[in-house]
Amino acid sequence: MIIFGTALLGVCYLLGILLGDALGGLIGVKANVGGVGIAMMLLIASQHFLKRRGLLNAVSEKGITFWAMMYIPVVVAMAATQNVLVAAKAGPVALLAAAGSVILCAGVIAFINRIIQRSHGDQPWAPDANVG
Repeated sequence: MIIFGTALLGVCYLLGILLGDALGGLIGVKANVGGVGIAMMLLIASQHFLKRRGLLNAVSEKGITFWAMMYIPVVVAMAATQNVLVAAKAGPVALLAAAGSVILCAGVIAFINRIIQRSHGDQPWAPDANVG
């Protein structure tokens, strides 16, 4: 069932690209805005959802975790190909989008950490005992 991780990644990626294109259209940019990031958030959310429902076995979870870890180099490589200087010279929209995304990501991470802490009591987050 390792292939399940790849299939789930594909679905999340397609949904992320569609939502990124829609977001770009909403703000008047003829480009995908955050599609890969949206796909990553969808992958994390779907993995959490499936695990909570007991629909995710250990082998499938390893496949999903593998692709989740591969996202970081993919996002870095995609960001490296963008021309940041041209975007910054084009106007303040690029700088506002960058600052907004950093603030939004920090808020989402803090929110997720609070949810995890509440689900584990007031103890700081610790890995599951059965992992490893």
